[in-house]
Amino acid sequence: MITTNLPSLEEKVYVILEEEILSGKLKRGEQLREAALAERLEASRTPIRGALHRLAEDGLVELCANKGATVIGITREDIEDIYAVRMRLEGLAARLAAERMSDEDKKKLSEVVELSEFYLARGDDKKSGELDSNFHNIIFNASGSRHLCKILCDLHKNIKAYRALSLSNSGRAEKAALEHKDILNAILSKNADEAEKLTSVHIQAALDNFKSKIGKM
Repeated sequence: MITTNLPSLEEKVYVILEEEILSGKLKRGEQLREAALAERLEASRTPIRGALHRLAEDGLVELCANKGATVIGITREDIEDIYAVRMRLEGLAARLAAERMSDEDKKKLSEVVELSEFYLARGDDKKSGELDSNFHNIIFNASGSRHLCKILCDLHKNIKAYRALSLSNSGRAEKAALEHKDILNAILSKNADEAEKLTSVHIQAALDNFKSKIGKM
């Protein structure tokens, strides 16, 4: 049961529904009715309505008079657009990180790469996925650009389920780990050009893999 004051209640409902949409639990085209949501989440209709309006502003649902809300979610076209933006912006983040990364963050990034290899060898897909996200987040933060970091974190959140899907493709997680190692080496050597290029290639490979995975479904 969600029990707290109204502003926090709306926020909690919003976070729950956003996660369910982005994870694919709530499917594209699915109807979200206030009464059913209020019963399931044990909340009144007011915070439910507020959360649905916020999700509509995010483009994740469409509000229809007398019909409630319809899940839009993230389309394949959205995903391809997001990956195109990621190629540019994550490349820039890697360039800046190569120029600005502290010794402490270099150590953290190196440890993530080492741990990724360890958990991949053990077949721990969940931990490997977490470390994949950690790798990128360390680079975002090390870029020194607060706005760039926020944009990229939001993009990653929007395609969280699809990144996991891409990594589930046979051999992709291992290849991604090798690509991370190459990016790490470029950053450690302060080769900004190489870090940017390798990161863009890494994102393109992830997109190509995603398209391959979807094509088989």
